[in-house]
Amino acid sequence: MNVLKFAAIDIGSNAIRLLFMNVIEENGNALFKKSSLVRVPIRLGNDTFVKGKISSAKIEKLQKTMLAFKYLMEVHEVTAYRACATSAMREASNGLNIVLQVKELSGINIEIIDGKQEAEFINLNKIAEKMRGDAHYLYVDVGGGSTEVTVFNHKEPIGSKSFDVGTVRLLNNRVSENDFKEIEEWLTPIRLDDKEVVLIGSGGNINKIVKLSGKKAKQQLLLNELVKVDTLLHKYSSEDRIKILGLNTDRADVIIHASDIFLKIMRWSGAKRIIIPTIGVSDGIVHQLYADYKKQHIAK
Repeated sequence: MNVLKFAAIDIGSNAIRLLFMNVIEENGNALFKKSSLVRVPIRLGNDTFVKGKISSAKIEKLQKTMLAFKYLMEVHEVTAYRACATSAMREASNGLNIVLQVKELSGINIEIIDGKQEAEFINLNKIAEKMRGDAHYLYVDVGGGSTEVTVFNHKEPIGSKSFDVGTVRLLNNRVSENDFKEIEEWLTPIRLDDKEVVLIGSGGNINKIVKLSGKKAKQQLLLNELVKVDTLLHKYSSEDRIKILGLNTDRADVIIHASDIFLKIMRWSGAKRIIIPTIGVSDGIVHQLYADYKKQHIAK
């Protein structure tokens, strides 16, 4: 048995995550097992989506976070790592300068990826293994700055699109009716098909939504159950979601927008249930790191 450890850094619009993953090799198979996750809610999107650039205060927090991540990765002795930034860094006018600053301070190289690359990372999670061949599946990843939707038919991805609709954008009133209309129109062909449509949900908010539903088996959520949670969330203010529902401060104000996005997509696509596999961009990054490692290892 051989155990490797990889690290994935996901610099999102709401939070920055460092995922450590063990890959256990035995008898020609590879088992991916999460080791630990560090999450820092810096909210770069609050600056980018309102001012168009990231403030010096947020840059300092990002730099300190990356420096801390560097030392954590050294202690964990990771085989390899990859750091990817999404919407907020992608759209910030000073995004590339920040990448250079972080590189100089911590040695960590940040890649600014587009929505297509995000979807590709998601597809590396082998989510097709959870699918039946007689249904359409929509993999929906709701982030702070964007929502990625990938359509699967017969377990194969047949279309993918990134929409500038995210929880932090909504929080800052930076999403228009036309932005939602774009999603609805893109989903129209799926709704008109006779096949069952099933959503596969990704992102920290959907995991919390399932927990709030009170279900003991947390693998899936029915449409009517999501409606009940959405109604509950709308019943309370952000402060009451913290005090009464026990949500973290950085989750309490955005979760209602995530719930709304998932609900809209379910209704527009005709889906009646959503599966929650607790995987995301970070997991896909690790799968890519391991694939690259194996190629290099074989080449030697």
